[in-house]
Amino acid sequence: MIGDVTLSKVVKIGAGQGFYGDSLQPMLKLAKDTDVQYICFDTLAELTLAILQKDKQKDPSKGYTKDVTRTMRQLLPYVKEKGIKLITNTGGINPEGARDEVLRVARELGISGIKVGVVTGDDIYPRLDELINKGIYLNNSDTGDLIEKIREKLLFANVYLGAQGIVQALQEGADIVITGRTTDTAQFLAPIIYEFDWGKEEWDKLASGIVLGHLMECSGQVTGGNFSGDWWNVKDLHKIGYPIAEVSEDGSFILTKSEDAGGRVSVDTVKEQFLYEIHDPSNYITPDVVADFTTVTLEQVGENRVKVQGAKGRPAPETLKALMGYEDGYMGQGMIGYSWPQALTKARAANEIIRAQIEELGIEASEINTEYLGYNALHRTLAVEPPNEDLINEIFLRITIKTESKSEAAKLAPLFPPLTVNGPPFVGMISGLSATKQLLGLWSSYIPRTEIESNVNINVMEVE
Repeated sequence: MIGDVTLSKVVKIGAGQGFYGDSLQPMLKLAKDTDVQYICFDTLAELTLAILQKDKQKDPSKGYTKDVTRTMRQLLPYVKEKGIKLITNTGGINPEGARDEVLRVARELGISGIKVGVVTGDDIYPRLDELINKGIYLNNSDTGDLIEKIREKLLFANVYLGAQGIVQALQEGADIVITGRTTDTAQFLAPIIYEFDWGKEEWDKLASGIVLGHLMECSGQVTGGNFSGDWWNVKDLHKIGYPIAEVSEDGSFILTKSEDAGGRVSVDTVKEQFLYEIHDPSNYITPDVVADFTTVTLEQVGENRVKVQGAKGRPAPETLKALMGYEDGYMGQGMIGYSWPQALTKARAANEIIRAQIEELGIEASEINTEYLGYNALHRTLAVEPPNEDLINEIFLRITIKTESKSEAAKLAPLFPPLTVNGPPFVGMISGLSATKQLLGLWSSYIPRTEIESNVNINVMEVE
């Protein structure tokens, strides 16, 4: 209390990585030059789990995002010196392995006295038979197909956890919290729940925390990165700043960035991230709350300062979403480039040649896909036919096939080199001669949350 004015508590949260491999420099600047209390990371995507599962198959000690080593070498000194807490789902398929690596790095740096918490229980791969025997059939939530269809091909199976496990780790004194598969928003919601002691049924406040997490989960995407407005006027993208949220107890918050960092925080940049990956804005379902985004207001309250408030929430669902990945065949691919004149016509002729050879050779492809880079590779059927193809300097033909076996997929690439002398003229480049990849299929189901949350464990260890 100062005079008649009560100073309200504000919690400052900085955004870390928005994906596995995101830039380290902006979050290092947050740690070094600002007074954020937390830096929160969202490093996992569905594809990332498949990558990490393959890492773990090669080495059982792996299965977490490898850049955790470099990240912790840079940030652990600030955790020790400034008391900044780090929350990250870098654990992937192996949260304990990530924890052990953080402990190793801390000892390597001579840092002791910090506590590292790990939240587990999202990995249900070892429990699949148990769950099925309980009558939880794990049918595909989109198609209704039975899990038996892909059971033997499964590579991983994880459930999206919410914020409560992270909150418990913070309550137990963790300076760093490592999780496996959580929702993208959980890392950001958890410290707010912890700091303000929000109850599990304060739905509007929890919904505000979900909005905050959604806006910050993609690092620089809310501070002018990937901005489709007047992006050319966004200053200093080479040193873009990751967002900072100044959060009040009522759930409202101001989004900003470090003063001398590049980028921009405006209503428009916030709106663009606000609409990112939103299906039904009135029914944004998470394990912590069902949030209504339609009531949210955005207000520019200063340079690079946008106030966000007004979210409404409803009770959390009785089920949690499980995402499973399975082997779904192999992809073979090849690419060849043609230059002006008639680049597109040449590429189309080459496509006809390759497709005819696939049929003549009896290559067993369940799918064949053709795209022309420089014309329709991104827009596909929405691409507009050029009025004069000689306005196009170059076109790259890329063909991919889907097969059941790796050896069958590998038969495509060798068809491309002969085109340099046996096909249309003016070949510019050939690539992808050995680009055969295993394909991943995704399978989602819903599981009663009681079956999952009773198996969530929190373990906190101190660096000695």
